[in-house]
Amino acid sequence: MQQEYTDQELQELLTKDSEQAIVLIFQRYYSFLCQAVYKIIPDGNLVEDLAQEVFLELWRKREKLQVSTSLRAYLRRAAVNRALNYIRDQKIRFDEEDRDAPLASSSPSAGQQMEAQELQAAIDLAIDNLPERCRVVFVLSRFEDMSYSEIAGQLGISVKTVENQISKALKLLREALAERLGDK
Repeated sequence: MQQEYTDQELQELLTKDSEQAIVLIFQRYYSFLCQAVYKIIPDGNLVEDLAQEVFLELWRKREKLQVSTSLRAYLRRAAVNRALNYIRDQKIRFDEEDRDAPLASSSPSAGQQMEAQELQAAIDLAIDNLPERCRVVFVLSRFEDMSYSEIAGQLGISVKTVENQISKALKLLREALAERLGDK
């Protein structure tokens, strides 16, 4: 039976050049990092490459690694930064086509769990279907807790563009939610 290590124990093993530690960290967090990157760049092959680069960089920096938060949070931030750097470095041109998407409502009661799960799946899909610039800006603002100025700096756009993209995303999400609720 394989020993279950805590994140702290894995960090300590990693700083001691333990290859087992990087394997265990990879097994524990690879799919989590892929999901985090996919919300920013929905390209399966690229997502895997960027997630693997995070682990490669983790191995390279293992001796100097200082994680002030949890290992999970550290790796997630590294993956998001890797995706943002890719966008910046590749000067990706954002697709401006408009698509409708639903928005999350308040938490459902216990009797509405299944409906809530279906709604959450629809919301996730809808966010993925936002125009690329709206989606990236929205995800960074709402899920990565970045300020408008931080987003503008990371993406090389103006704060006003960030504000416009957030407004556009929210408008599209509100419209889509109204349609979804009207269908019931």
